[in-house]
Amino acid sequence: MSRITEGKVVIFSAPSGAGKSTIIGRLLEKFPRLEFSISCTSRPPRGKEVHGREYYFLSNDEFKARAGAGEFVEWEEVYPGTCYGTLRSEVDRIWEKGSVIVFDVDVKGGVNLKKTFGASALSVFIMPPSVDELRRRLVGRGTDSAETIEKRVAKAEQEIAHAPQFDRVIVNDSLEEAVAEAEKTVAEFIG
Repeated sequence: MSRITEGKVVIFSAPSGAGKSTIIGRLLEKFPRLEFSISCTSRPPRGKEVHGREYYFLSNDEFKARAGAGEFVEWEEVYPGTCYGTLRSEVDRIWEKGSVIVFDVDVKGGVNLKKTFGASALSVFIMPPSVDELRRRLVGRGTDSAETIEKRVAKAEQEIAHAPQFDRVIVNDSLEEAVAEAEKTVAEFIG
């Protein structure tokens, strides 16, 4: 995998329910230079998700065909039959505008993107205060079945083990404190 060094990128990863998307939303409001990279997925939309806003929703066949054609910077089959990835065209689109890319990706994707972008990347892991709190947050969302929540919790336990591979770990025990720490970390990185 060759390194890409056109501009800066900020990578956020976390177990599902750790508060990553909320923190990223606050950062995008505060820093006009940041632009969200929309990932692709082969899963169907959840809740009020819209194609081209939260994700580019592709069929599994289309996703695999585009991956085979080399259109992704990185991609991963996160759950059996469910892929996520970052399109090269999305990276190019954002850098052409002179913006700093913000990635919201799973833990494996975060590790892979850091390897790809090297020193041009800041990788941040959002840590839940505990696995029990994570379960409570996922239940509170009301978007997943009990079985799906337990799968996400089991996966979270594995993902937390990868936290040391990130440049920065922020524990989201208090959302306001986590946002403040993320703002300070990003401001130092983007200058």
